[in-house]
Amino acid sequence: MTEFWVSSGHHLTTRVDGGRLKVSDELIMAYLARPELMPPADACAAERTLHARLLQEPRAPVAAEAIAAIADADARENWEVMIELRDRLLAAPTVEAAYLDLIRNGVGRTPPLFLNQMVHLILRNALDGCNDPYVLRAAELFFRPQRASFHGGALLLADLELIDGYEAERQASPLLDMLGKPAVAELDVLDDASAFSYWSRSDAFTMALNLGANPKSRAGLARAIEAWVRHVLGANVTVEPISEMRDEDWRWFVGLDAEATRLGNALWRGAALSADEQARILALFRLHLGQTPVYLILAMTPDRIVRVKPQNLIAGLPVTVSA
Repeated sequence: MTEFWVSSGHHLTTRVDGGRLKVSDELIMAYLARPELMPPADACAAERTLHARLLQEPRAPVAAEAIAAIADADARENWEVMIELRDRLLAAPTVEAAYLDLIRNGVGRTPPLFLNQMVHLILRNALDGCNDPYVLRAAELFFRPQRASFHGGALLLADLELIDGYEAERQASPLLDMLGKPAVAELDVLDDASAFSYWSRSDAFTMALNLGANPKSRAGLARAIEAWVRHVLGANVTVEPISEMRDEDWRWFVGLDAEATRLGNALWRGAALSADEQARILALFRLHLGQTPVYLILAMTPDRIVRVKPQNLIAGLPVTVSA
């Protein structure tokens, strides 16, 4: 099997019955190694002591007084958030169950960064053994925000963090800015000729996805949605890309992102979308769950950002499942 997404931390966990992931000491230590929690050179003794203790005993109880003793206010908040998340992870039998608890009972102060990391890890488990780069690249949308661009007549999705980096370099270079080459043009686009290279760069997120002109990209996203729903909710569904919603009595839809939810709600109420709003709908899917068709909408914001919210599939599908 070809390895992918090592940065998910999949190798730090083990599977339990049912194929889900056990919360391990190594996984907690990976969180402790994040820059937000690594004590800087000028950190107070209380913060250094707490960090060193947890590296030795990742499951050790942490009293509120131990965090309150940290001098820096930002560091105190980071540690409060981290310990809340750690305790919720430890209280759950698996990573997947902890994620379901967060989505169903409230994420609290858990930052989107950590939620995305959990989705990254869970999807890596759900897609274990997948050998289709189109599915894996499309699945990156679940945990990596994208920038949509129209280049060469194609709708391309590229990693937002990467594109922001390229654009910052351009602003710093008068020559690059003068040439005006779009940032997405710096990236390879996933196609049959370049697919072999996905494996060596899967953790760099440097391939653009042609969502508009390559049907394999939309099919890949459909397969990724199926894998997510099957693994997290235990529901076997089939998902197909569609070009339009012809069912006049479409009773159920899920917006895959906040903008799609807003536009879908407007359509459900019978409102007409403006030309700009229609252009922001990037893809449509039909999910089959028993006899119930569920329409899925993917959209971009006015500034062309795509932020998929996989939790919408958990909260929005007519599925009842225990953690």
